[in-house]
Amino acid sequence: MKNLIICLGVVLCATACNNKPATETPAAASAVAEGDYPYTLKEPYKKWQTGSEQNTLIVLKMLKAWETKNAEESASYFADTVDMTLDLFQEKMPKDSIVSFLKTGYLNYNNLKVTMQDWESVVSEDKKDEWVTVWYKQSWVNAKGVADSINCINDVKIENSKIVKFDEYLQHFPAAKK
Repeated sequence: MKNLIICLGVVLCATACNNKPATETPAAASAVAEGDYPYTLKEPYKKWQTGSEQNTLIVLKMLKAWETKNAEESASYFADTVDMTLDLFQEKMPKDSIVSFLKTGYLNYNNLKVTMQDWESVVSEDKKDEWVTVWYKQSWVNAKGVADSINCINDVKIENSKIVKFDEYLQHFPAAKK
């Protein structure tokens, strides 16, 4: 009986230690052939990688200056010309127009607040495109005393440490049910 237990132990150890090499790595298993995508891109995919924390800081400081109604500081983070795309608005703006544009926008807001949800900085594999995306909730009280809020996503293109393109996407919340 003792010999039988020893033999079983040896067999169990031998089979337990028999590691078969994996035929496919998890990365290879999840790779998708380019032709498998149901949509095509206008330009080739840029193989985005984690980008610069400095670019993130530029965008966050610009947004904080905007939130605190410091139009001059907010505009200082923009390049000489900026391609601005906002809700129902698209214009290529010279830097000297940004301050007055921001100040005009402030007339719509009393008590403006940004609640940051997340951010990410990315750079294309060839290092030619650098973007920062921020996700936040924007809350305010308007000039008539009515509180409101929206979810915002800003995609911001950075070149030479300056904002050259600013795209904003908004989610309006439905009216409260009465």
